[in-house]
Formats: sequence, C-alpha cells, structure tokens
Amino acid sequence: MKSIMTLMASAFLASCAATGTAGSDVKPYPKDTCIVSDNKLGSMGTPVTKVYADQEVKFCCKPCVAKFEKDPQKYLAKLP
Repeated sequence: MKSIMTLMASAFLASCAATGTAGSDVKPYPKDTCIVSDNKLGSMGTPVTKVYADQEVKFCCKPCVAKFEKDPQKYLAKLP
C-alpha cells in the first residue's frame, strides 16, 4: 500500500513538472471534502488531486473531475 502511494505521489509530481507548476506557489486545498460533490475525501476511494491555475484541488472520484473541468470557476468560487 505504501509503495502504491509513493508511486502515485511520484506520478503526480512528475505531471506537475511537465506542466510547469512544480516549484511554483501552489496553494494547498483547504477542505476535507470534494470541491464538486462535498463528499468526504476518501469516501469514494483514493481522492484525485489536480492543480488548476496554481490552486490544488481535490476530488472524491474521477467523474467529479469531469464535472469540474466543464466549469472550473463555478467550483473554485467555493474556496475561501
């Protein structure tokens, strides 16, 4: 389990480096719930983490990522 988490973290960091966000000031996600559904993170399996415009965003599942990507500003407005 620990090696899977390490692999996932490495893949995430590699994707950040590829998009130019690694090393920049990415704001951490401040909530313990999904930005789209408000479900508790981890309640639907391993949460999905993305970086959008230097803001870390967390989702309970992949379908929520698709909903977010259709109208990101609607959901980002929920953040403090």
